[in-house]
Amino acid sequence: GEPGLYLAVLGRVFDVERGRKHYGPGGTYSGLAGRDATRAFATGDFTQAGLVDDVSALSAGEMLAIQSWLSFYRDSYDPVGKLVGRFYDENGAPTEALRQAEAAIEEALKLKAENEQRKQQFPPCNSEWSSAKGSRFWCSKQSGGVNRDWTGVPRKLYQPGSRGSHCVCVRTTGPPWGQPGSSEHSNRGDLDNPHLQEYDGCHPLAQQCVLT
Repeated sequence: GEPGLYLAVLGRVFDVERGRKHYGPGGTYSGLAGRDATRAFATGDFTQAGLVDDVSALSAGEMLAIQSWLSFYRDSYDPVGKLVGRFYDENGAPTEALRQAEAAIEEALKLKAENEQRKQQFPPCNSEWSSAKGSRFWCSKQSGGVNRDWTGVPRKLYQPGSRGSHCVCVRTTGPPWGQPGSSEHSNRGDLDNPHLQEYDGCHPLAQQCVLT
């Protein structure tokens, strides 16, 4: 019954009084109120052990989730201050823990951008499998959810540091990715990329492969 309803994300405190039905006593997110439970925004763990501010061991994807929630609160609620503790000292100055968290978010954003760029270069194949016919991989101008003006051919893509491969569609004409203005190229698109491998028993320029 006391006035004021706050929560903190990465040490930034927001007034969530407008969302009392969610954050007040009995609300779905009441466990987030009155504390910095940044970790729970990424993990979904709303137990007492999970409602903490330690984000030091979270993955890149989880740090992106925290960044997203921080943006949500900035846009939806009024900031009212900083919480003295893990992320800010008594003078409101950032701590080393906050600098590390922000650096992790920056790295995660960079990784996300690289993955998006890679997906544009090498969109995932369409695929299906049945016990009768085996595996089928094929490319279309919308495969992988990437709309484009080329279809491409299936290839195995091996990424550095990864053991396995996955099927991607590869452009077969024009200059290699990242060299749009180059006039000295073999007009083979990205077929010569060193991280690609052809499927055995599949024609190099076939738009679909059937592997039994």
